[in-house]
Amino acid sequence: MPSFDVVCEANLVEVKNAVDQSNKEISTRFDFKGTDARVEQKERELTAYADSDFQLSQVRDVLTGKMVKRNVDVRFLDIGKIEKIGGDKVKQVIKIRNGIETEDAKKIVRIIKDSKMKVQASIQGDAVRVTGGKRDDLQSAIALLRKEVTDLPLEFNNFRD
Repeated sequence: MPSFDVVCEANLVEVKNAVDQSNKEISTRFDFKGTDARVEQKERELTAYADSDFQLSQVRDVLTGKMVKRNVDVRFLDIGKIEKIGGDKVKQVIKIRNGIETEDAKKIVRIIKDSKMKVQASIQGDAVRVTGGKRDDLQSAIALLRKEVTDLPLEFNNFRD
């Protein structure tokens, strides 16, 4: 029975490379001279530091630009609120999404069922497995999901024939 998995996983190696490149650019930019602007990464959590709200938005712009260049979808980033950390410094926590949450998984299953295609979708932990009788049905299901689900950076892997 042909099948594939719908997942939502960022390439953490490329994320780390984007963070390193962002820090390198921030350290050489004139408008950041003498400031404490930087981006730190711990597992699936990024923290952006700066001296003011404006500089924090500049740091975020540099980071998203580097992510786009490294082909990491910025929809993986879940940007938190700005926090003050002593003096005039600010920080912002940016979480990297991993896996499809239950509500989104139910939405994907509902889209596939409502399309009346000859495929079945089932939730498998933080992924959705789609099975069908023919490979063509699965490919049309992938095309449907790419068109319908625009708020999540979906990937399709584990395609079995």
